[in-house]
Amino acid sequence: MQLFEVMDKLVGYAEARLGLSRRDAVYARNTLLLLLGAEGYAASGAVYEGERIGELLSALNECALGMGLYEAGDAERKLDEVMGALTLPPSEVEKIFSETYEISPERATAWLYRYSVASDYVKKEKLDKNPRFTARNGLIVTINLAKPEFRDPKKAVSGNSVKGGYPACSICRENEGFGGRAKRTLRTVSLTLGDEKWFWQFSPYGYFREHGIAVNEKHIPMHVDEETFYRLMDFVDAFPHYFIGCNAPLPRIGGSVLAHDHFQGGGERLPLFDAKVKIPLKLDGYPDTEVGVLDWYGTCIRVSGENRRSIAKVCERIREGWLAYRDEARGLIPEDENGVHHALSPTVVKTGNRYEMHLIVRSNITSKEYPDGVFHAHPVFHVIKKESIGLIEAQGLFILPGRLVHELGILKDALLAGKLPKELAEFTLLYAEIMATAIPRTEEEAERAIREELGYICERILENTAVFETHEDTANFLRGLGFHD
Repeated sequence: MQLFEVMDKLVGYAEARLGLSRRDAVYARNTLLLLLGAEGYAASGAVYEGERIGELLSALNECALGMGLYEAGDAERKLDEVMGALTLPPSEVEKIFSETYEISPERATAWLYRYSVASDYVKKEKLDKNPRFTARNGLIVTINLAKPEFRDPKKAVSGNSVKGGYPACSICRENEGFGGRAKRTLRTVSLTLGDEKWFWQFSPYGYFREHGIAVNEKHIPMHVDEETFYRLMDFVDAFPHYFIGCNAPLPRIGGSVLAHDHFQGGGERLPLFDAKVKIPLKLDGYPDTEVGVLDWYGTCIRVSGENRRSIAKVCERIREGWLAYRDEARGLIPEDENGVHHALSPTVVKTGNRYEMHLIVRSNITSKEYPDGVFHAHPVFHVIKKESIGLIEAQGLFILPGRLVHELGILKDALLAGKLPKELAEFTLLYAEIMATAIPRTEEEAERAIREELGYICERILENTAVFETHEDTANFLRGLGFHD
């Protein structure tokens, strides 16, 4: 396609998919001409015929590079500017969202998600290419081809920092439309959680269905306190079809943007929510609230009921108890010269009028044997996952690095050949465990064996994160806080 042909199709796309008014079509086209530095214009007669946005942007990029309108290194920024010029302003997006919310919260979020995909902010075409499967143990395993792997926690943090001080971080609301981070198409909607102003946006490289973040409008550090439990319940009151959770506010076990208070959630039911209670307990004074140690690979406690105040108070009793808990024999030290090491990661779902708050118990303490974290994936598993085990993985959905697609392809060939090449020496454990159970004879058998092995490794990684060895140990911790059978 020629340049003006692609431009005409893009304007037509914006009218069909992005809400661009026909009255504004000429204005939008002239804006594209200005952004691209193109001289003149001649109508091509081309109309939008249902092409994917990725297809149109690829054609535009090819034309622009061929005409020398910009350099290849500027392509991402330029294409982001183009889509930003075709996307409705934030006030219009918020207005449509609010009007749709009055009909149905679920319809409102579905509309915003579709719009975020249509504007190319959510990179769904890329996300759909990510390998994903559910293992026999119920854990969900994905390989994220778009997300860079940060095996060094410090690089993970720096990868989300903003140089120059504006916006203050990568999730501040000031990113909406900010070209410096390719956010021209970012659109957010306002929330009220507790007595604070927050906002919601979808993640461009989401890990699950309609993955988004709720962000405090104030740039304040992440934290978990009693008010956090209320705010999480406020969110599912407003959006009962979503879950919402908060990463532990500590390095190595929390999110990569600890400087800004935020939650994560979305429209998928994660494996943790289907876990059964292993040991039910009670707390005097709260007969309307059920408490139980979950039959889960990590350490997790479920607090459920209809009374918001009771749930928040019970969760706060557990949070305060864990922050003070000490067991030096197991390496559980709440605080030392290196700072605080204990934290809770709460996450909630709502069914009818009933809340289910899950408290994932975490520790980020390190040792000489485990410099990346005692309760982190052990070194033998780092070839599969060395990055932090955050909120989403703690709930049973693993995000593995894109390099594994190539490496596991070589491993598959090695399984069929019966010999592991030197370049895959790090995969000795996987190779040995697969070959010890059933020697694959076909590509299908090898692929199935690799998937099951990955699920088993992810299970053991979650067990590595467990701060208590057994469910009974977790129950004894709670009994020490006044809970009883």
